[in-house]
Amino acid sequence: MLLVLVAKLPGLRFAGQANKVAKYRAKFDPRVTAKYDIKALIGRGSFSRVVRVEHKATKQPYAIKMIETKYREGREVCESELSVLRRVRHTNIIQLIEVFETQDRVYMVMELATGGELFDRIIAKGSFTERDATRVLQMVLDGVRYLHTLGITHRDLKPENLLYYHPGTDSKIMITDFGLASARKKGDDCLMKTTCGTPEYIAPEILVRKPYTNSVDMWALGVISYILLSGTMPFEDDNRTRLYRQILKGKYSYSGEVSMPWPSVSNLAKDFIDRLLTVDPSDRMTALQALKHPWVVSMAASSSMKNLHRSISQNLLKRASSRCQSTKSAQSTRSSRSTKSNKSRRVRERELREAAV
Repeated sequence: MLLVLVAKLPGLRFAGQANKVAKYRAKFDPRVTAKYDIKALIGRGSFSRVVRVEHKATKQPYAIKMIETKYREGREVCESELSVLRRVRHTNIIQLIEVFETQDRVYMVMELATGGELFDRIIAKGSFTERDATRVLQMVLDGVRYLHTLGITHRDLKPENLLYYHPGTDSKIMITDFGLASARKKGDDCLMKTTCGTPEYIAPEILVRKPYTNSVDMWALGVISYILLSGTMPFEDDNRTRLYRQILKGKYSYSGEVSMPWPSVSNLAKDFIDRLLTVDPSDRMTALQALKHPWVVSMAASSSMKNLHRSISQNLLKRASSRCQSTKSAQSTRSSRSTKSNKSRRVRERELREAAV
């Protein structure tokens, strides 16, 4: 009943938001509030809160991520993000503006991305072609190429972490959320061993707990490319054990239901995906090779330019609804579409042992 009243009486909703803002403003270090006006709470995680702020002097909007560092996991995430964001400067990577540190908290002032998530934008558009897909992938690939040249592996690339800078049609897309990233300096061992990631996007070599390289990001981009052109996942199962076995086999399909757009998708686009979703990481394309793939270079010039929007958006909405239902049945109180702060959406070493992967 309360939810209905809030929906019908905007004043109550705004009052609730104002109370939340006041609550978080009181928690912020005075150095932060002296420089920034806190406007709204826009996100939360297990050890963090993200608020929209406005610089008092310039009126420029930013996002501030407040991380509780008194907890070990929060401290590790904070250190990981800062080690990356302090080193990077690229148009397709979220920019760190400044940092405030206290004994128990770190405040990261960052660019504010207001254009929404990648797939929300696709659903809202009236048209989406292979050329549109290559435009998106060119931006993401260039950001990933830059990260890899610096020895940085994101390790959690997924649609939720790809945000548009502003709502306009000419907006750039930005890679965000470096909480699981690994940053290696030149001369360091380039192999990683930590089991981490989001289940549907995780590379086979991580599942079998072998030392791995930045090619795990390229596998994730293969999964994203598959979804980008169909609205469905190449590997999907509510049962984690079955999902992981699908990934290890690397078996996926370009056929299926009538609603699937694959018959209208070019062979060159499928070849691009195939060269990323390769079980052997040594055979997988690098970011630079992917940028030079004929489908990307030509911006799908040889494709039919058929509008794939209807089937892609229908499949994305169907998947969101299905995941929402499964989340409700599991009595989860978190958004089914957000994986950023939901620990159950992370791959855990214990799960792999139990699944005997």
